[in-house]
Parts: sequence; C-alpha cells; structure tokens
Amino acid sequence: MPQPLQPPSDPETGYILVITGLPDKAQAVSLAHKLIEERLAACVNIQGECTSIYRWQGKMESGVEVPVFIKTVAQHYSAVERLIKSMHPYELPEIVAVPISSGLPAYLHWISGETSNPDKN
Repeated sequence: MPQPLQPPSDPETGYILVITGLPDKAQAVSLAHKLIEERLAACVNIQGECTSIYRWQGKMESGVEVPVFIKTVAQHYSAVERLIKSMHPYELPEIVAVPISSGLPAYLHWISGETSNPDKN
C-alpha cells in the first residue's frame, strides 16, 4: 500500500495562509487574479464585507473591509507581500501569514503544484 502524502515540515517549504483585507470587492478580486496569474497562490478566498474597528494614529476608527485568504507556500511569502503592498491602497495594510501545520495531504500537494512555477502562467 502506498504511503500517504505528508506535508513538508520545513518552514521554508511549508504551506501558509496569508490574510489581508481590502476596502472593496473589486480590489480584492483584482489582487486575487494577479496572485493566481503569477502562480503565487493556488487559491484565494474573498470573504464578505465586514466591519473593522481599530485605533489608527491615536484615534478610534472603523470601516468596511473585504477579508482575503491566500493559500500558498512559504517560499512565496516575500513575493506575495510585495504584490499586496503594491496593489493595496492603505498606508499600512494588514498582511499576516499563518503557517498551515496540517491539512488534507492531497490538497496541500495541489497548492505546491499550483505555485511551483511562479514565472509561468
């Protein structure tokens, strides 16, 4: 019987979920398309609008945002961060990477396959 696929344990070759938020769905869709086109992400989930409440420059703020979940590999984090920053309208965008410690092995390997050639479309 074949051995089940196991996700890599090395943080440089592991899987991550990058979370960001954009002010509207159009900007979120634009970012998602660019990430997929450049093979920097295997899948991007664009969530429904939410209200964010935070302190910015000493004042309480609130605004509507569209959360975005980006599934990719750790080795692409720097490129994903650069792309988000280049397309994001905020002075200080939320960009958080969460390591994926486990998951359905076939799905994780699919992520690897979809992000293996970032220079090829």
